[in-house]
Amino acid sequence: MSTGTLLAIIIPIVVVLALIAVAVSLLNRRRHLRERFGPEYERTVEGAESRRAGERELKAREKRHDSLDIKPLPAVSRDRYTREWSSVQQEFVDRPEDAVHDADRLVTSLMHERGYPTGGFEQQAADLSVEHGRTLEHYRAAHEVEALSTSSKATTEQLRGAMVHYRALFDELLSDGGRAQPARS
Repeated sequence: MSTGTLLAIIIPIVVVLALIAVAVSLLNRRRHLRERFGPEYERTVEGAESRRAGERELKAREKRHDSLDIKPLPAVSRDRYTREWSSVQQEFVDRPEDAVHDADRLVTSLMHERGYPTGGFEQQAADLSVEHGRTLEHYRAAHEVEALSTSSKATTEQLRGAMVHYRALFDELLSDGGRAQPARS
């Protein structure tokens, strides 16, 4: 066989193999993001101008999260937060709107002590999405009701639902979500 014939066979094979490698790489990245972010993957991709832009956003969240010093809570802090949550739940009986506001403050305080920045809801949600994507929808729903209750537009049933939603995220943050970041040197 001549050199030209060999090149005519080898070059297309190399191109096809390169395309397969790129496709596998993209599929692996997509699978990784879906597994890590759970339902937040679809929410972010749907809200972005393209799948690629949504995935870039999720990768940026991962990078930001990796730079944070997220730490597990000491036992004494977990006990204190558990007691505070019990107080908030008891408050719900007589003052449901106040209890929802206090639940929001307690979750924010817990996030802060764990090492999450707590400057604003959207950034909090983005930071939480990396490790807590499966419970993030609870936080979004609770926050929405909390905003309604600020203007006294939330029903008692909505307030009760918000407490349940806050509790889901609270429990996961309190137990480290099963994934505390290793200590850094």
